[in-house]
Amino acid sequence: MPSTLSPGRYRGLKSTSLAEADVFGIIAFDQRGSYRKMLPPDTGYDKLVQVKSEIIGALSMEASAILTDPVYGLRPAMQMSPKSGLLLALEKSGYSGDSSYRRTELLPAWTPEKIRKAGANAVKFMVYYHPDSGALADELEALIRRVVADCHAWDLPVFLEPMSYSLDPAVSKDSAEYAAGRARVVIETARRLSETGADVLKMEFPLDIQFNQDRGQWRAACDELSQASSVPWVLLSAGVDFEQFKPQVEVACQAGASGFLAGRAIWKEAAAMSTADRSAFLRDIAAERLRQLLAIAAADARPWSDYYAAPEPVENWYESYV
Repeated sequence: MPSTLSPGRYRGLKSTSLAEADVFGIIAFDQRGSYRKMLPPDTGYDKLVQVKSEIIGALSMEASAILTDPVYGLRPAMQMSPKSGLLLALEKSGYSGDSSYRRTELLPAWTPEKIRKAGANAVKFMVYYHPDSGALADELEALIRRVVADCHAWDLPVFLEPMSYSLDPAVSKDSAEYAAGRARVVIETARRLSETGADVLKMEFPLDIQFNQDRGQWRAACDELSQASSVPWVLLSAGVDFEQFKPQVEVACQAGASGFLAGRAIWKEAAAMSTADRSAFLRDIAAERLRQLLAIAAADARPWSDYYAAPEPVENWYESYV
């Protein structure tokens, strides 16, 4: 039976999903450090804001929502289409600690209260997480619960993005050795973190398709992920090319995902282009990619309203609403 959400969180999910269905087709462009690396090293702040504004402005015409960041994202958020909902990232870019022991930090002076005041419909919170990291996993789960509680206090739904990584510095995440255990890590992460109070999980594809091209196994792994998660989940693109991401979205949505929250698979070539070339690329290529993914989500994704119900009003409900 669906659990009842508060008015703000329910409206937040409605405002970030497709108008014709309770599924998500969200464009992500909240990159900061990695975004700077896409452009020449001497690129200034104003240019970084301009490029992000052009990409977000074009794709916000059809996306169900836009995810951006507070560092470069204010102008894009103010200029994007009002048809799209808005998610703002909460965390500081990157992590502290070494590559096998990654701590998440919050962006200083940036809070759920400010995100609500800025007009966002939801919060995105990303953590580097591995279920086998012992005390660090416990520490991160406690942090997630605190962040979720703070966001819910402002009636903001939380899209939680756990990014997996290798606990062994000698084993790359892109290696066959890591890929062999990837499904277990992703699925166990969904099982554990869907119990933290987050409203939606933004999940990696559970298999590395570089080493596994069996769509039957893709489907089985995504089915297992859906069974493990007690909340809706959406698929992230993790920087793969569109040609790789589209079949992942097809399988994930057929297996119970509630849509996608993707960025570079749709727009990454545009970042380094001239303004004129960028405009043509966004109009002719990126927009078509987005439409194809939106059609898949609309046809096959599981509605988030299978999990959540709107609050039922009673007389004078507003008196006790906090």
